[in-house]
Amino acid sequence: MPYFERMGLFRMLGLESGIIIEEHEESGRFKPLTQIRNSSEQSKFITDCIPLLHLEKEYQVQTIVYVLGELLRNVIEHAKSPNGAIVSAQYFKESNRISIGIADTGIGLRRSLSPSYSTKDNTEAIQLALWPGITGTTRRPGGTDENVGAGLFFIKSIARTNRDYFMIYSGDTMYKLHKAPPRKKFKLNIDPFKDKHALVEHLPNWNGTVVGIDITLDQTQEFDGLLRIFRTVWAEAVRERKSEKYISPNFI
Repeated sequence: MPYFERMGLFRMLGLESGIIIEEHEESGRFKPLTQIRNSSEQSKFITDCIPLLHLEKEYQVQTIVYVLGELLRNVIEHAKSPNGAIVSAQYFKESNRISIGIADTGIGLRRSLSPSYSTKDNTEAIQLALWPGITGTTRRPGGTDENVGAGLFFIKSIARTNRDYFMIYSGDTMYKLHKAPPRKKFKLNIDPFKDKHALVEHLPNWNGTVVGIDITLDQTQEFDGLLRIFRTVWAEAVRERKSEKYISPNFI
């Protein structure tokens, strides 16, 4: 309960917990639950967040900024949530990792994709949302100049290459990426369902989307190199979709 108070859960819900927390230095630990409704609040959250998270190298900063920026932008531009996004980030010293969580009460992945793709259920919607080159703004493979269908794929791929945790929950379905074993080669698959994962259906319905990701700082690779790899896979996915071929690319 004190943890929920410190993370701002009761404040976010407009409740008085009655829990008294002793004042002490919070720097370097977490960014409490914060509501983000526009790009200005998004920029302020990211700017305030970075100094708190023990990021020693520039590529670690770039990775966190990218993940937070993409997740928040998705909510602001696509979720149509009257409450915006609720986001938090926390640094864990013992494992030297950062955990990021974001939730919205918007239209969810299935409805967001519906202008361009008709999906039979939330499972298919999650699969398409994580597939590179697919966006609800157009059926054109590779999307548009503003929406190329890369954000969630890149974020999932960051977790995959760093052998970290990633999950996404929308409607009544949750997809959870399994951590890859250390020192074992693997593929960056175009189809997220070809990655080792858990899929749980028929959960309590969430009218929006929830995303969680861990980033272990000891394992974070050079950001520019990661993006080059991800863009190569994204471009291959777009080419294959245009030619109606769906073959997983070789890993890095």
